[in-house]
Amino acid sequence: MLRVKSHQARDAWLRSTLGALPDGASILDVGAGECANKPFCAHLDYVAQDIAQYDGKGDGAGLHTDTWDFHQIDIICDLYDIPEERKFDHILCSEVLEHVVDPVRALEKLARLVAPEGSIILTAPFNSLTHFAPYHYCTGFSRYFYEYHFERLGFQVQTLQPNGGHLDYLDQELGRVKKVRKTYDGWRLDPLSRIILGIARLNVRLLAALDGPRNARKSSELQSFGWHVVARRKGV
Repeated sequence: MLRVKSHQARDAWLRSTLGALPDGASILDVGAGECANKPFCAHLDYVAQDIAQYDGKGDGAGLHTDTWDFHQIDIICDLYDIPEERKFDHILCSEVLEHVVDPVRALEKLARLVAPEGSIILTAPFNSLTHFAPYHYCTGFSRYFYEYHFERLGFQVQTLQPNGGHLDYLDQELGRVKKVRKTYDGWRLDPLSRIILGIARLNVRLLAALDGPRNARKSSELQSFGWHVVARRKGV
């Protein structure tokens, strides 16, 4: 899949957030896939879980990775079947909710896996293109989804940070036009179209810079790449 700026900003946030957790704390990486976030957890008691069914090609629709490697996974099972005997200080769930058939039920499951006063660290798209199909069931989640459900489950949302805004998303998709045209129409863009797209992207980037810092874009209330969330279980 195309490596885009939205991924870079998300990874930087995860690196900072996970790096700030106390040494030796336990963390369960739910839907860990290829364990891309494991290097950020070197100081933690890290356990990885995944259903381990995606093969990199899926059903061929949308965006895929061609190859996928689950050899680092510790617990292979469906998210809903994770054993609940052990509670973790922290649960990491990054870019997973769009791939589960019932995201509300998934949040409820994560909540049951968190130790008292532990936290859930979560990222998910606001709206996503089809990827990893057929394991792509939801197109995204708003801030209100997290605020409502975490409050209902007895968690306090401590961090709710947008990844970019509407103009950042527009910039990304303008950059994808050339590949989409070739993939679905079999045609390459003509030189004039490439120039027009280049000028459009430059203008969009200039406008985005006026929209506020990337993690606090004013237009994020309309659209963003997704939300970065830390929710802590309220003391009992």
